[in-house]
Order: sequence, then structure tokens, then C-alpha cells
Amino acid sequence: MSLSTIGIIGIIVLVVLLYSKMPVGFAMGFLGLIGFSYVVNFNAGLNLLARDVWDVFSSYNLTVIPLFVFMGQIAFHAGISRRLYDSAYVLLGHRRGGLAMTTVGACAGFSAICGSTNATAATMATVALPEMKRYGYDMGLATGTVAAAGSLGILIPPSVIFIVYGILTEQSIGKLFAAGILPGILLCLLFLLTIHLRVRKNPSLAPPGPKSSIGEKFRSFVGILETLILFALVMGGIFFGIFTPTEAAAIGAFMTLLIAIIRRQLYWEGFVLSLADTTKISCMIMVIVTGAVIFGHFMAITRIPYMLADYVSSLPLPPHAIIGVIILVYLIGGCFMDALAMIMLTIPIFFPVVQTLGFDPIWFGVVIVLITEMGVITPPVGINVYVVYGVARDVPLEKIFRGVFPMLISLIVCNLLLILFPQIALWLPGLMH
Repeated sequence: MSLSTIGIIGIIVLVVLLYSKMPVGFAMGFLGLIGFSYVVNFNAGLNLLARDVWDVFSSYNLTVIPLFVFMGQIAFHAGISRRLYDSAYVLLGHRRGGLAMTTVGACAGFSAICGSTNATAATMATVALPEMKRYGYDMGLATGTVAAAGSLGILIPPSVIFIVYGILTEQSIGKLFAAGILPGILLCLLFLLTIHLRVRKNPSLAPPGPKSSIGEKFRSFVGILETLILFALVMGGIFFGIFTPTEAAAIGAFMTLLIAIIRRQLYWEGFVLSLADTTKISCMIMVIVTGAVIFGHFMAITRIPYMLADYVSSLPLPPHAIIGVIILVYLIGGCFMDALAMIMLTIPIFFPVVQTLGFDPIWFGVVIVLITEMGVITPPVGINVYVVYGVARDVPLEKIFRGVFPMLISLIVCNLLLILFPQIALWLPGLMH
């Protein structure tokens, strides 16, 4: 049996295991071990397993993940997300569709201190949905907005997906963070425009809320100030080369904890829950990364990534058409697989292709994140939709998916703009020290 045939069988078995609900990290690690042992020998497979587990769990670069996750957990339990929402409501709530726009703005703000799409969607669903229901919003619009805007958590830095992509491809995490800022702002504006067009066409979807005075609007900036300080501290330090992403994560986590203590809004129970949730989420990510590294070594020894890269690069198609095919694969795969798992499984295969075609790896990272954002809101998996459904059990799942569809168009437009104008993603990284 040829090496390529063994590799293809391994990929097929992996897909079957993923559909059987086997945890992603264990599925990839198990198949990687079995495949590598079959090709070489069992002792070599055990040595690979031991070395990869040690390398991942002792990696200094990966310490950035639990630190940023802890930062987001403290922000949630200290009420920073609630203050963000309240401040955005004072500024936008009086407009028709203003509460939905408020939710997008609050999701963007919380994404700047969180880094997880699921956590952003869950947090904002808890905060925003009761308010929109109270003001008579159509729950399709409300839930669809929360599910879609929650996806900003993996685009606006700090982003766990950018961290993992940077480690896998040996790209600068700081530059990836910088590359996500302008596309994140652009996507946020496109979401706002989509909501405006929807409520303009059908005003019954979103009644306007009460107006706020100039004084209230001015005072509302206090609720945004702490988030701006944290974002400026973390991203400013990375952008100007003052500290590394890992140091920035540590400083951000410490400052978030300090703000929570000064405001006296973090109780002991919340602190313990923050630690527990950080541990669970971080371990889940580390296990997935470990499994993907092991499976990647199996793929490397079968030479499938390199054969695919040679084949694709030799196709009689322009480079952008090939990128379009890769994007289509991610879009279809994202409908069935978690975003992080999709990144871990496919990057070892497609990244050599992108390098061969001469595309910027930082730009490609942003494009892939945008594509996986589509995956977290499209059926049948659509993890963000299920997260929102878990909070709003009285809203049918089909209604949430219908509410998400117009926001999906915004993601497609944003991706097209990024492909046509790569400098949207590359301008800020080009200014970095």
C-alpha cells in the first residue's frame, strides 16, 4: 500500500471519528499515532507521541492562550461585558434596530478582551437577548445578530485562532493580531449596515428605544473606557514592540483583574469560576493542538500535503482561482466542523499551497479566520447558533438560522473586499516595529 493511500485512508477514518462525536483532539492524536506507527514502527510512534505532547504542553508560546482566556473570563465575571452593553445602548438604543446595533458594538468591544467566539456569543446572549425581548424585537433578528456578532471574537484581537495559526505556520502572532483589527472594524460596520437595511425594509422587526440625553451619552463613555484601556495596552504594546504577545497577555490579564478588584465587582465565587473555566477551555485547546501536531506528523510522512501543494500549484488556473477553491473547501468543511479543529486539520495541507502560490501568509490567516467565522453560524454544526439556542430555548433553532442568514452575506462581502484589497489586512502589520 502506498504512503499516499495510507494518508487518504487516515483522513477518511478521521472524518468518520469526528462524526461519531469522538473529541477532536483525541481523534487526531489517536489516528496520528496509529498511522505513524503503521508507516514506521510502533516504538517510533510512541516516541513521536511523547515528544509532541511534551513540546506542546511545555511551549512558551502557547502560554498566551490561558492568559487571554483568563482575561476574558475575569472581564465577564466582573461585569465589564454588561457595562459595555449598557454604554452602547445609551449611544445607539434610541435608533430603530438600535438594540441589535448595540449588541454588535458590545460584541466587538468584548472581543477585544476575550478571543473566543463561543464565549462572546454566550456572554452577549445572556446580556442582550432579555433586553431585545423586552422591547419587542423580532427574536429571529435578535438571536441571529448575537450569533453572528459573536463570531467577531476570533477576528478582533486577541484571537485564539490567530494564536494557533501563528504557531502552526511560524508567523508573528503580533502581526496577525494587527492584521485582524481593520477587517474586524469593517465587518462590524457591515453588520450594522445589514441591521439598518433590514429594519428599514421591515420596521416591525425592531422598535426604537427611549432617547438618552447628551449628558447620559457623555457619561456612557465611562463604561467603554476600561475596555479601551485594556485593548490599547495589549495591542499598543505589541504594535510598538514594547512587549511580546505572551507578555501582553500576562499584562492584560493582570490589568483586567486589577480593574475588577478596584471596582469591587469580582466576588470570590466569580474568581473561582474564572479559574475553573480558564482551565477547562485552555486544556481543551491544548489537547486539540497536541492531536493536530501528531496528526500533522503522520500527514507529513505520507507526503500528502506536499503532493497536494504540487498538484494545485500546477493547475492551469490563476492563483486567485486556486485560493477560491481553498476557500470553498473551508466554507464547506466549516459547516461540519468546529473552527479550531478545521484550522488544525487543514493548515498543514493548504499552507504549503499558499506559500507556493506566493500569497502573504498573514493575509491568508485573516481570510481563513473570516471563512471559519462563516462556519460557526452555518448549519448543520453552526456552534454559535447552538450556543445562542442554549440561552434562548424558547426560540426555534430554524428561526435562529434564518436570522443569521443576512449577517452571513456581510461576512461574504467582507471576505470579497479582503481578497480584492489585501492591504485592508496588511497595512497595520506593515507599520509594526
